[in-house]
Amino acid sequence: MSDTGFIKEDPWRVFRIMAEFVEGFEVMSRIGPAVSVFGSARTPRGDKDYALSRKLGRMLAAKGIAVITGGGPGIMEAANRGAHEAGGISVGLNITLPQEQKANPYANVQIDFHYFFARMMMFVKYALSFVCFPGGFGTLHEFFNSMTLIQTGKAEQFPVILVGKKYWKGMVDWMRKTMLDPSDYAKASPEDMKLFHVVDSPEEVMVIIESTMEKQAHRIQTRVTAENNMRPSGEGTLMGKLPRHSSH
Repeated sequence: MSDTGFIKEDPWRVFRIMAEFVEGFEVMSRIGPAVSVFGSARTPRGDKDYALSRKLGRMLAAKGIAVITGGGPGIMEAANRGAHEAGGISVGLNITLPQEQKANPYANVQIDFHYFFARMMMFVKYALSFVCFPGGFGTLHEFFNSMTLIQTGKAEQFPVILVGKKYWKGMVDWMRKTMLDPSDYAKASPEDMKLFHVVDSPEEVMVIIESTMEKQAHRIQTRVTAENNMRPSGEGTLMGKLPRHSSH
């Protein structure tokens, strides 16, 4: 690209990126507790995984938990459909693709994205759990991205759940055998294998998610109680907390 092209094109992309973040933050900040569901867009409506995803969508909505998907067909449609049928919040974060992904009709909250990274931010920031049904490169991207964020401490540890033990077995076995192989210096830690769960049913997914919500509620209540019990010091700061220092 010529210098002239750079001046005309790239700086203006910043505004488009900002617009996607602003719209995403504005809409997603209102939806409450949510779970992001991923899986193949190619999954047919008669497939068992479609039925399981649809059931999970209903179960999440029944608990007052919003469902977030990529807004497309297949597993995404199924989860949105289940949430919609149960009267819950059904979010579709659609992405503009060269082959034009068509948004499914069951998302009652829809946002369109041009940039994958802006869309991924919404999946992570506003979800208390990731659920991955059998899928392709996109699903693997979402799974490994979540693993990287948790492993590096860039995101709090939240439940990442793989649904379908038979489907995910090969990948998990490879990770255990190859990535953790001590004969060729392990590429990951055994603790990293505890960052995700592998299950077969929506019921198992719900047990993990509900347990996590209870723990989060307890941590929040403990923190609030501790802060309420703090008393102001002579300088006006809370006892037990370091005062804020302004930079000069």
